[in-house]
Amino acid sequence: MTDTITLQTDDRVTLLTINRPQKRNAITQQMYGVMADALKAYEASDTQRAFVITGAEDYFTAGNDLQDFSMADHSGDLPPVARFLEAISTCKKPVIAAVNGPAIGIGLTMLLHCDLVYAAASATFTAPFVKLGLVPEAASSMLLSASVGMAVANDILLAGRSLTAEEAHNYGLVSRVFSDAELLQQVAEIANHVAASAPEAMKLSKSLIRHQRDLVAAHMDRESDLFVAQLKSPEFSEVVTAMMQKRAPTFS
Repeated sequence: MTDTITLQTDDRVTLLTINRPQKRNAITQQMYGVMADALKAYEASDTQRAFVITGAEDYFTAGNDLQDFSMADHSGDLPPVARFLEAISTCKKPVIAAVNGPAIGIGLTMLLHCDLVYAAASATFTAPFVKLGLVPEAASSMLLSASVGMAVANDILLAGRSLTAEEAHNYGLVSRVFSDAELLQQVAEIANHVAASAPEAMKLSKSLIRHQRDLVAAHMDRESDLFVAQLKSPEFSEVVTAMMQKRAPTFS
């Protein structure tokens, strides 16, 4: 646990909060490592039966910290972000998202690996990968189309469309929408209900629902290779430079 990732365990429920509000909860590689370890510990626990992810204050997460990613070593061992995506996509126990505000980039794509997704009425959902000189991640180029349909997925991934919470619910990306004030209380009640259910039946049911794990894993690997290649590309370098210089990027 670090100051930027907090963990709270109450009875059989673990609450993970992305706690970097001064940076709109943007996630660094170090934070991904903590999140991956927390998910693995939850999966191995004999007592914890529900895992909730939310964000501090008024953001879920602004996605990857681009400056941190631009300086990271992308060679050698499995990077923390890949460990996190592996952990959340293969976890055998229920993972719940409480989307309390804007969910950008991986803030949206991680939801495709959560079993239950609840949103505050003010939440929005955006995946600006192409705008940043990057490609979709976390098998979102496959899973988002399966969730919302190809036309809407292309509108999000290629044209940069942002969905409101109501739209996300109507398209099937979000399970239910609650008022901002009620979100965490409502999700806590649902998480406690999930945690009180028969644990083996819960795991077996999840395995039946998510039966295409091998296909998803292969797609994630393909996306990851292209994502890392784009991190080293002139396009991404121009995006980071433009952000630091507070100007629009120029792609020749």
